Amino acid sequence: MSKGFIAEGEKYIQEEKFIEAVTIDCVVFGFNEGKMEVLLVKHAEGISKDKWGLPGGWITEKESIDDSAKRVLRDLTGLDNIFLEQLQAFGEPNRFPASRVITIGYYALVKSEDYEIAAGFTASEAKWFLVEELPELIYDHKMIFEAAQEKLRNRVRQAPIGFNLLPEKFTLLELMHLYEEILDVKMDKPNFRRKFLKMKLLVDIGEKQKDVSHRAAKLYSFDEEVYQKLTKKGFTFEF
Repeated sequence: MSKGFIAEGEKYIQEEKFIEAVTIDCVVFGFNEGKMEVLLVKHAEGISKDKWGLPGGWITEKESIDDSAKRVLRDLTGLDNIFLEQLQAFGEPNRFPASRVITIGYYALVKSEDYEIAAGFTASEAKWFLVEELPELIYDHKMIFEAAQEKLRNRVRQAPIGFNLLPEKFTLLELMHLYEEILDVKMDKPNFRRKFLKMKLLVDIGEKQKDVSHRAAKLYSFDEEVYQKLTKKGFTFEF
């Protein structure tokens, strides 16, 4: 490495102010009564007071970013023991009005009714919103939400979902509706049925729906071994 290059680097270090502000923002999707939701919080202080945004906050000095994501989500919404997957970093210079802040996005998909939410820390309110009825969001949170939504849609094409979102016994129509909600598309039922049954992922439990006014449909469950294998191995599922 040339001395000139080193000198230029040292000059840059002396003249430039380095960025120290890093935060976490979480996009938690919920599936409830056949509809997709997202969890938002209303901030109780600061420049975002009384405005809706994603659960987010600062990373502390001695914790990992994964631990920060879990803590921030728990402190603001009460949600705990949720598997959060790292999404990506968002670092446009003007994304935060007060100073330069880079945020690391995380996302998750849960069954809403399995969790009780309770606003805490710097949040005055925590609430599930239907994805098609989101309020105006602070900063670039709509962009983060849309990136998480696209990531989730790509994921369901490559790995199975529904194990913790559907009842233990479910119909093919319920499973198809879950995919329709996530992907925001209408599917052909015979085609969906053929492709899913071909994967050997579903087990016909020999029962049918009860107490329905229409023709009772077969009930299925997931083959857990195949489910875990496909989750690790992945697949390509085009609709």
